[in-house]
Amino acid sequence: MHLLTEEEQDRVMFAISVAENRTTGEIRVVVERKCKGDALDRAADYFRHLAMHETSLHHGVLIYVATDDHKFAILGDKGIHEKVGDGFWEATKQAMASHFKQDDLVGGLLAGIEQAGQQLKTHFPRLGDNVNELPDDIIFGDGEALD
Repeated sequence: MHLLTEEEQDRVMFAISVAENRTTGEIRVVVERKCKGDALDRAADYFRHLAMHETSLHHGVLIYVATDDHKFAILGDKGIHEKVGDGFWEATKQAMASHFKQDDLVGGLLAGIEQAGQQLKTHFPRLGDNVNELPDDIIFGDGEALD
């Protein structure tokens, strides 16, 4: 059983596409049921596994959620982090958490995508013919170790 319906997946992927259409930045979403350790550590594992650190301007953003364990993290590469600082990540986490507390997984994901997209647009605006460096699909993890 998927953690998101097909319609919910479409809404999330559309939001990623819209956000990325205004920037050279990249946004990825990972959803899984269980997170054995710290959510930020797990997000960092996925960040490396998905080669998000290899974007041209180091401006990838990963949103990670473990639904059953009620854990999540948002992680940005050094290029975006240098521009927005810790305050942005905390504010975005709070916006997402307000949805998650109401059992609104999709609303939380959309809030994170929208806020990340706004910052990416501000600091890394789209320039001419933009190349999408990473897929916009949602990654559904299984809580197991990544290779």
